[in-house]
Amino acid sequence: MNNFEFAQQLEKRLLEFSKKAGDFCRKIPKDRINQGYADQLNRSACSIGANYIEANESLSNKDFFHRARICRKEAKETIYWFEIVGHSNLQLQSEAKILQSEANEYLRIFSSIISKAK
Repeated sequence: MNNFEFAQQLEKRLLEFSKKAGDFCRKIPKDRINQGYADQLNRSACSIGANYIEANESLSNKDFFHRARICRKEAKETIYWFEIVGHSNLQLQSEAKILQSEANEYLRIFSSIISKAK
């Protein structure tokens, strides 16, 4: 698989992940605390893909790797929010762990991309 195909496939995966995270956030019980968790989780999960699209449209290698670092940062944050939501809402814990594991895959992917640049 060449870099272009990899980038296209990863963009599609990240779009699907954003959709799954949004669906998950809709399942979180609506109360004052959970609403804040859901908002943060949805923002960080969707930001991974949005920043990756920006990275692929970057004008320089420096900009690409800056965006890749943002993707890694957002993946870390997403992992955090899935942990918090799963802990606070035991009925969602299993699904949160599955999505957290997927976010961890993205963390590893972006860590690898960044380390290859150094």
